[in-house]
Amino acid sequence: MSEFERDESATERRHQRSDHLDGWMHPDFHPVAETLRTLLRRYDGGAAVSIFHRGECVVDLWGGARNRAGDPWLEDTMAPSFSTTKGIASTLVHIMVDRGLLDYDERVATYWPEFAQGGKESITLRQVLTHQSGLYHIRQMIDHADRMLDWEHMVQAIAQAEPIHPPGERTGYHGLTYGFLVGEVLQRVTGTSFSELVEKELVVPLGLDGMYIGAPDEVHDRAAELMWSRAADLLRTAPEGGGTFLLGDVIAKGHGLLSKALGRVGIEFDLSSLIDALAPRGITGFEFDSSDSLRSAIPAANGLFTARSLARLYAALAQGGGLDGVRLISPETLALATERQAKTSRYNVIPFDMRWRLGYHGIATTRGFPPDAFGHFGFGGSGAWADPSLELSVALIVNCGMGTPFGDTRTARISGAALDATRRRIRRLEKASVTPPSHSKARRPRRSKPAPRRGSGRSRNGLRSVS
Repeated sequence: MSEFERDESATERRHQRSDHLDGWMHPDFHPVAETLRTLLRRYDGGAAVSIFHRGECVVDLWGGARNRAGDPWLEDTMAPSFSTTKGIASTLVHIMVDRGLLDYDERVATYWPEFAQGGKESITLRQVLTHQSGLYHIRQMIDHADRMLDWEHMVQAIAQAEPIHPPGERTGYHGLTYGFLVGEVLQRVTGTSFSELVEKELVVPLGLDGMYIGAPDEVHDRAAELMWSRAADLLRTAPEGGGTFLLGDVIAKGHGLLSKALGRVGIEFDLSSLIDALAPRGITGFEFDSSDSLRSAIPAANGLFTARSLARLYAALAQGGGLDGVRLISPETLALATERQAKTSRYNVIPFDMRWRLGYHGIATTRGFPPDAFGHFGFGGSGAWADPSLELSVALIVNCGMGTPFGDTRTARISGAALDATRRRIRRLEKASVTPPSHSKARRPRRSKPAPRRGSGRSRNGLRSVS
């Protein structure tokens, strides 16, 4: 079989796989299923989407392949989700602020005394949460990307580092350092490891199945294999010396195109800051889905999640900080955490305003920018967010793609479909003067044909046909 024939065969298999979605949804959200099916046809790998509205799960769908062998995505499949992890880390900060253990305007050095060196004495927690501390330049802090697997090495390197620009002067996306900065502060004030905090403060109270930042070995078989695009594979498999050179070539080419486009609207793009923040030496060979990586805590980049767990957590935030009788954060603290922060006049790494809250950014969708929405998207296509004004939360996880450092169009398209469906649903409910039914009362729509048995073999009722 020729390479062309193999490619054609692989494409045909992808289309066959994507003709089926597992799970269920409320009929109001039929457009979300259609959008997910379209995306699965266009990308390798698989994906899962979960949506909560008014505190109840209204979409729980998954499909595609969880690995290169073509094994189907399962109900309990988790995916490494890159910067989507930052939203989880930030939520833990807000919980500790609510308890009085942290203060947004307190100096980081108050909680982490070793941090008070190299011109960092006055950096506040707020500056870290808004990416204004000037400590994104991981490439200058460590000699190899593998150092990210060593928590103590990382926090020592950050403690010894000098800000690359005066704190507060500009916004520079802390792509890989963010998690160690907030994570060490959390560990200092709680005396608990970061991975344990996720379990204790989020997973257990909300009953989440599939949320880890530092996953134990026994759940690694639930992790989807990362399936990179052809361009990404070339970067990752290049020789050690040439990998960095090739990465630089690709970034430089993209920088030239982006700089030209942004220059037309008066936006400057600093290529060196992008490399400093996202390309420590050896990053092209760093395997985010290896066992060593999965069991380590890199709270800016290596969360292992189901879409269901992400959506349920953000549902609590969409409901004012609590869900099903469990309160994570008071409404007052949540309001402070999600208030849009003052902009700086200059931007590094990401050359435009991300509408920063405290640890969350604003949400871009194909239906616009919902003003009250907040959350975090991730490299490769994942993302999760909440909108309290709509009582809505949305989460998408994927295992294939090479989007931007803050997501790609898949997240925006799923989010747009969810936003549109929710607004239509609210108008319908208001017109009918009824509230949305609970799971126990809701009638799940009939399928046009039986769904194949997958995973545990249980049939999934309520998946509406979108063929």
